[in-house]
Amino acid sequence: MAATSETPVLDTLAAMTVDSIERCGMDEGTLILTRVAALVAMDAPAISYLAHAGAAAQANLTSEQVQDVLVAIAPVVGTARVMSAAGHIAEAFGFAIAMAEADAEVIAEASSQGRGTS
Repeated sequence: MAATSETPVLDTLAAMTVDSIERCGMDEGTLILTRVAALVAMDAPAISYLAHAGAAAQANLTSEQVQDVLVAIAPVVGTARVMSAAGHIAEAFGFAIAMAEADAEVIAEASSQGRGTS
């Protein structure tokens, strides 16, 4: 029987991702770009792109590389899917930026409280 968790769905998705990475011979960047292409093809929501943002950053992927993927797959998946994906990717980046800003504010506040200033 599996151990109980507070986040069983996220834990399962993480385990699937780890297994996929371990079994795949692609380098990190190619793997993430391939996943972005798959997300575009299935018209995935912004949260799906956000789930890959950390891995994309770790693989040092650039926005130009993601744009190249969109250009490359446009003739296959179509304009509507590519435009939808571009909007979802922008939304995901907006979430990621907002989360990073919130984290920075928490760290700055904790740091200033640690120094005895408020």
